[in-house]
Amino acid sequence: MSSSNAGTALGLDDVRAAAERVGAHIHRTPLLPSRSLSERIGAEVRLKCENLQRAGSFKIRGAMNALLQLSDDERRRGVVAFSSGNHAQGVALAAKTLGIRATIVMPENSVASKVAATRGYGAEVVQGGVTAATRDTVAREIAERSGAAVIPPFDDERIIAGAGTVGLEIVEEWPEVDAIVVPLGGGGLLSGTALAATSLKNVDVYGVEPRAGNDGEQSFRSGRIVTIEPPKTIADGARTLSIGERNFAIIRERVRDVVSVEDDALLEATKFAMYRTKLVIEPTGALGVAALLSGLLRVQGRVAIVVSGGNLDFSLLC
Repeated sequence: MSSSNAGTALGLDDVRAAAERVGAHIHRTPLLPSRSLSERIGAEVRLKCENLQRAGSFKIRGAMNALLQLSDDERRRGVVAFSSGNHAQGVALAAKTLGIRATIVMPENSVASKVAATRGYGAEVVQGGVTAATRDTVAREIAERSGAAVIPPFDDERIIAGAGTVGLEIVEEWPEVDAIVVPLGGGGLLSGTALAATSLKNVDVYGVEPRAGNDGEQSFRSGRIVTIEPPKTIADGARTLSIGERNFAIIRERVRDVVSVEDDALLEATKFAMYRTKLVIEPTGALGVAALLSGLLRVQGRVAIVVSGGNLDFSLLC
């Protein structure tokens, strides 16, 4: 398959360049086999453990790739980002690492531990009156006033290429992989992983969303971007209102299917992962595990499941 894409200028070379750029600043996370999951699902399963990534999720890959491409003048003026949690932490840590001032706009209902971690990395957090629907508007207003560069959470070629390094690592480490299952929120991780993986080999890539926030599934089925109301789901990293345009162009061409799972199945998968694999996985990170455990998604052969993050709100387990 060609490394170019009909809906975007991005290609495999951009993902390789991102891998080279961010390599010194991120972890190459393990691809761990799981006997318990393999037996339950009836396939050979390995987990791509982005829950063990710096800042607790894959998000630092795209954030670091974006910040490393800023000009000296842009670095001096700082950056602003909008996020419910993991992108916030990724940008905050990347900015701290590179000595760049960061302002992060987070909704008032963001997970408290994610807000605390973002502040802990030295970023200024703005929450007053911010909702999931208004966070990007507030961030762009701040950027306009301050001259800071906006670092979007998913609809950005630098972010997609950075996230694509996940797919690159999976295929490099496990060339025999037949299928890759990826959580879906705004589409940065799914589009990047699909772009990289399908450019390297014939592999089926699947996206998984929470049922309450299945705008991506609806978009995939209808062939056009569908916007929804702010969803109520424990998968706080997938509470997006619509998929990104650049992301959707790649997903339509490169992804085999998109499915969605109920929160009950998601919570069970989060607990199963903790008990049986000894990994701390947040609900968004457990989307792929939930889709396979529930039988909603049936795949054969060698299956890599991307565990996108581990910033768990432990009160969910009570």
